[in-house]
Amino acid sequence: MTSKKIQVLDKKQIGQKLNRIAYQILEDNFEEEEIFLAGIMSRGYLLAGRLKKILAEISDLKVHLIKLDIEKDSRSLKAKTDIAPETCENKVVILVDDVLHTGRTLVYGVGVFLNVPLKKIRTVVLVDRSHKSYPVHIDFTGMQLSTVAKEHVQLVINGQEEAVYLT
Repeated sequence: MTSKKIQVLDKKQIGQKLNRIAYQILEDNFEEEEIFLAGIMSRGYLLAGRLKKILAEISDLKVHLIKLDIEKDSRSLKAKTDIAPETCENKVVILVDDVLHTGRTLVYGVGVFLNVPLKKIRTVVLVDRSHKSYPVHIDFTGMQLSTVAKEHVQLVINGQEEAVYLT
């Protein structure tokens, strides 16, 4: 049996989705002077970097980027950050990931900030697969894509290609 690779989003469409999300983030935080984008490694961090660049172009909002490295297959929270979570105290944190499947990664991401008193925490995903097993709410979504559990959604971002595929 051969597996088909279907392109769901191309580079231009990804850019359009991220632009829209950036404006939504700006609307949600119009009274803020600074926010923290916590990108989940590796593709969520790349998307967070793109969002930071877009926000810099459209606003005066000071945006900090946090690299969040989570052991996604662990049965307990194991994560590292390049900036101490306490730095975000009384600030807005926006958790960014590429694809939402069960929600476990986002739950772990929220867990990193659980002991830090935040002003608010929001979530961003480029693609929501609608297979949540965990009670997570997505605040900003690029697209919702209904799939079957055995299908995979993959974001490819490299120097030569930028696309989302369903395999």
